[in-house]
Amino acid sequence: MTAGALAKHFSLAKPTLSAHFAILREADLIEGSKSGTVITYMLKVSVLEEALLAFAETVGIGLPNPMPLKKATGKAR
Repeated sequence: MTAGALAKHFSLAKPTLSAHFAILREADLIEGSKSGTVITYMLKVSVLEEALLAFAETVGIGLPNPMPLKKATGKAR
């Protein structure tokens, strides 16, 4: 999306949004391409996926389950 289109979704001043875009670019999460005075931003999905996976591992989400329980057969032992 263009910076202007993104700005419509937030109640922040444009200089504040520009600062946020700069941080996201620095973190390599977005890429901007300029055409005249318009900047179009693209999300780098692969970088975001890696960050989310690292976060999930840190908090223990998505870890392999321990050995599954055996199904009950209904037979008494």
